[in-house]
Amino acid sequence: MTDNFQLQMNEYLPLRDVVFQTLRQAILRGELAPGERLMEIHLAQRLGVSRTPVREAIRKLELEGLVLMIPRKGAVVAEITISDLEDVLEVRMTLEELAVKYACKRITREQLEEIRQLSEDFKNTLYGNDVGACAQADMNFHEAIYETTGNGRLVQILNNLREQMYRYRMEYLKDRQSHSVLVKDHEELLHALEQRDEKLAMQVTSRHVERQKEHIIGVLNAKEQ
Repeated sequence: MTDNFQLQMNEYLPLRDVVFQTLRQAILRGELAPGERLMEIHLAQRLGVSRTPVREAIRKLELEGLVLMIPRKGAVVAEITISDLEDVLEVRMTLEELAVKYACKRITREQLEEIRQLSEDFKNTLYGNDVGACAQADMNFHEAIYETTGNGRLVQILNNLREQMYRYRMEYLKDRQSHSVLVKDHEELLHALEQRDEKLAMQVTSRHVERQKEHIIGVLNAKEQ
């Protein structure tokens, strides 16, 4: 078990919710690896809490499909599966196509400049070896586009999917050969937004998601062999 994560305190949330959010993020970010056992005593000691909120958090994580209860072994972090990936990406593609369609109608010049800068920020992260920084910069780029829709409910749903995608996104970004493709996709999407070309923006988005799906499925299949 990694010791890289700490309790993410929030004075507005009950302790059980803070523990849940902390463990959830640790799983999504790979700090708790697929197949890893979640031992209540160890986690409680690591987070400085009693076993009760840890037990409650594990139950909620099981409901989300992030944790599995295995007989005679207990709670373990769920493996990343192709089926889960396809489910998430089917929803993501539809919602992101809707988001870029709205963005073409509503984006401002100031927002375009911000997105252009975020695209540059992403490219700059590719020169280093911090995959987490690359993933965050990629998310920042897409989130800025979501915000231009002016649709709070759509933004909320997409952000929730973004968290579920984090584990898959990290697998994609670990392969440096994917970086040039991502840069090209960002540039083409930015161009479509600048031209307010809804059809092109939706095509670029669809292709972007499909490429990620094919790549990650290839990685998962290779790990199983």
